[in-house]
Amino acid sequence: MVEVPNSLEQAVQQGKEAAKIALESGVGRISIEIVVPEIAIQAQALALEFTTLFEGQQSGLKVIFPDTGAAALARRDWGETPFRVTDLGSRATSIDNKVSEADEAFLLVCPSSVEVETVEKLCNLADHRPVILLIPQLEDVSIVGIGYAARQLRERFISTLESVYYFRPSDEVVVLRSYPSPWLVYLERENGYELIAEQTQKPMGEALDILVNDVLKGEEEDTSQPQRKKSGIFASMQSFLKALSQ
Repeated sequence: MVEVPNSLEQAVQQGKEAAKIALESGVGRISIEIVVPEIAIQAQALALEFTTLFEGQQSGLKVIFPDTGAAALARRDWGETPFRVTDLGSRATSIDNKVSEADEAFLLVCPSSVEVETVEKLCNLADHRPVILLIPQLEDVSIVGIGYAARQLRERFISTLESVYYFRPSDEVVVLRSYPSPWLVYLERENGYELIAEQTQKPMGEALDILVNDVLKGEEEDTSQPQRKKSGIFASMQSFLKALSQ
């Protein structure tokens, strides 16, 4: 069973281990999501952490940021690297020109719903080569997107992404998935976390609310259940976020 991480540092380590297993298993389109406040601000530092997945073969790795500014900043801060750093392109420079035969793997850093069509094209251009989406901000597309175009996008592209690592703590409930484990739902107790459900599909929205509420209703009739407490997980994560920014 996957343990609930007690810090962002531990979550990152879990994410790297899950991604490594997925890569070795031949998974081609990998999503790594750590859904905590302000995580996107630390995208550059986290990206550097995840480049170590390709240690020994980084010459074939291309790290891609959503825009030219973020890519330029990473090149400045990182200095000389064995991997290449670029961006998703613009109206003047198509994503087609950002992919070469020398590329063996792609690490795409913090793409948003604005770039989703370009991200889809990158994945198609990559073909059999692995693409890792690190802390993508695509949930608004897959959850609240409505209409025919949004449904098409889900069916055509977002559904092809393997959520290799997902960690979302909120309101004393944690949703966690670490490949190849199933989706896990934890409830925070006085002495730690209790696993309350295992799911084959991502538990979210109303389905997650119903699942948790059913457990809580049962507890109202059973006073022997351990008491819940206010979550302290965000405090430790904020400390690690601050450390990353130093």
